[in-house]
Amino acid sequence: MSTWRPHTTGILIGGLVLILLALVGSFMLSHFQPTVEVKLGSGVFNVRIATSDAAQQTGLSGVATLGPMEGLLMSFHTDANHSIWMKDMLVPLDIIWLDKDKAVVYIVTDASPTLSTDKIFTPVKPARYVLEVAAGSVKTSGIKIGSTAEFTLGGEKK
Repeated sequence: MSTWRPHTTGILIGGLVLILLALVGSFMLSHFQPTVEVKLGSGVFNVRIATSDAAQQTGLSGVATLGPMEGLLMSFHTDANHSIWMKDMLVPLDIIWLDKDKAVVYIVTDASPTLSTDKIFTPVKPARYVLEVAAGSVKTSGIKIGSTAEFTLGGEKK
């Protein structure tokens, strides 16, 4: 019969602490993204920033409510026709693509969460940023193709 040793207890406790730290870190990364204020049309949106591939793929998936002036800004390293889907979405969105000069190049309004991966939205012109906001925001804020957003991300010149 084997005996429980103090060394074994230390290993067990250390392993549990590491698991707990990993869970807390993961939660913080997924829930406490940096935010920025985006002025577009007559609206001023307080949005989370997604710069990593994982954050961009997740987008606003799983978000149960989205305030009228809240959203997510995806910032990409290059201009391209970045596609967006509604996988695991719970709320309808207006999706706005902005070029490197922060001018609106494409808009999708009232994208339904029921579309999931059945419909993929792709802009007609290359974009650097994608702004996801509550459905109806484009209309209420008077956002149109050619409108220019104002915001500053870390590392950008003002």
